[in-house]
Amino acid sequence: FIFLVSSQIPLYGIATSKTSDPFYWMRVILASNRGTLMELGISPIITSGMVMQLLAGSKILEVDQSLKEDRILFQGAQKLFGMAITLGEAMAYVLSGMYGDVKDVGIGNSILIIVQLFFAGVIVLMLDEMLQKGYGLGSGISLFIATNICETIVWKAFSPTTLNTGRGAEFEGAVIALFHMFFSRSDKFTAIKDAFYRQNAPNLTALGATILVFFVVIYFQGFRVDLTVKYQKIRGQTGSYPIKLFYTSNMPIILHSTLISNLYFFSQLLYRRWKSSMIINFFGQWQEVEMTGTSVPVGGLMYYVSPPNSFLEVWEDPIHALFYILFMLTSCALLSKLWIDVSGTSSKDVAKQLRDQQMMIPGYRDTDLPRLLNRYIPTAAMTGGMCIGALTILADFLGAIGSGTGILLAVTIIYQLFETVYKEREQGAPMFG
Repeated sequence: FIFLVSSQIPLYGIATSKTSDPFYWMRVILASNRGTLMELGISPIITSGMVMQLLAGSKILEVDQSLKEDRILFQGAQKLFGMAITLGEAMAYVLSGMYGDVKDVGIGNSILIIVQLFFAGVIVLMLDEMLQKGYGLGSGISLFIATNICETIVWKAFSPTTLNTGRGAEFEGAVIALFHMFFSRSDKFTAIKDAFYRQNAPNLTALGATILVFFVVIYFQGFRVDLTVKYQKIRGQTGSYPIKLFYTSNMPIILHSTLISNLYFFSQLLYRRWKSSMIINFFGQWQEVEMTGTSVPVGGLMYYVSPPNSFLEVWEDPIHALFYILFMLTSCALLSKLWIDVSGTSSKDVAKQLRDQQMMIPGYRDTDLPRLLNRYIPTAAMTGGMCIGALTILADFLGAIGSGTGILLAVTIIYQLFETVYKEREQGAPMFG
């Protein structure tokens, strides 16, 4: 609730900017909202978490997660680093002219904007810390991302605001627009057709595609291989170690989105400054959309790695669609494989965890565990990454609300929360009576 309210409270002291939003492509994974207290979203948490994870995973930072003191120090350093990043990003946003020229905004207002962004960022860090301490379910990052995406989907389905699309005033929400068109127009067939296929606002086809992708992702979540494990100290007691198809969960799409969003950002900056450069044009050409106030790639490499928004666009430019499909599938598979190596979930790491817990797989020696797990874990990681990429492509081609990336993130996060609730209930946790 605090996060949603903060996402709607505008920053005090900013000048109205008519320029396109340079961070538009990043706002899905950052759970941010332009011009509000949640301008920075969860970017400080994600940045500090990824940097610290990479430092620990590459052994640059020696951390023993089995020791309570090391875990506390690691988490404290991560939060402190997050606060420093929050302050740095707040200053960078103001000094870069994100809210207007500093001379026009004024020194006093500029300092006030930085203070607002910093304290809002600290509140997000505190909310994440509260969830990590056990006062709730899941992680703050996941909840904030899912909340932001679900808010977008619900708003575009039931928004009561009106838009001028050239055919008179229409409601922005797809469901409300259907009833409004049906009862206000004499031609009922055309009214229903417009509600399903209108181009300049959310339509029922996009809403139906969103629901379809939601259920398809949930269906794929059930695919897994269970390895039988036996406890060495307790004779006769066995269990199972599940290796899911989505072994790395939604990390491939998060890493992919982060990479592409940063490429989009730098491409826009370079294109604005050196439009006539052949190299910059090869990297990406951009055009501003007046209705949405965003810039979209219309040429160069950035155009080919951006998703087509409908099957009509796929038909008009099949080379673009083919390049995007190959790039998406390959990058998600490789990023998924990379993530298991740096996050401590590779075959060797899992084998070590099983040995530390005095567990073994019947019929195999301890020394054979990495070789056995190597048959499943890298395959599951890469195949799962490709499936995540394929589902994202499907959602983009169907024109689903909130983009393919957003829907995949929301569904995987909600499913993880459901699994957590189910486990708590099975264990008879007091919060479930």
